[in-house]
Amino acid sequence: MDSPVPPHPSEPRPRRRDRHGRGMRGPVAPPQVPLSASRADSFRDLVQDSVERLERRWPQLAEVDFVVLDVPGTGEETVPLGNALSAEKERPAQIVIYRRPVEIRTKNRDERALLVHEVVVEQVAELLGLAPESVDPRYGQE
Repeated sequence: MDSPVPPHPSEPRPRRRDRHGRGMRGPVAPPQVPLSASRADSFRDLVQDSVERLERRWPQLAEVDFVVLDVPGTGEETVPLGNALSAEKERPAQIVIYRRPVEIRTKNRDERALLVHEVVVEQVAELLGLAPESVDPRYGQE
């Protein structure tokens, strides 16, 4: 006599529905749309855009490391938006942009993009020993 109950498979089958019968929940948006990008990723993109814009004019910036950190270290009286570190024996020159202080000072993506570019220009100018206006002629006009 045949058994009406099929034998249990050795591997569990993937669940197609949740316990309420509505189906598995998936991501809200596919990974290629901006909704799925984190704020940190969006901020890094803004910094990268600004760096690429300046590298066309200043090719020596290809040797500089641009780093995005969330917040500056403690012990500083004022909160900096960025920092320029000159090259040493073991490491190349670095420009650090602090994400949270920049985000707090801006209301939307356009303002954030402008402030990020200003901070990058100021730090590059400090690193090169130039005025910000000579690094980017449009500095302060936007």
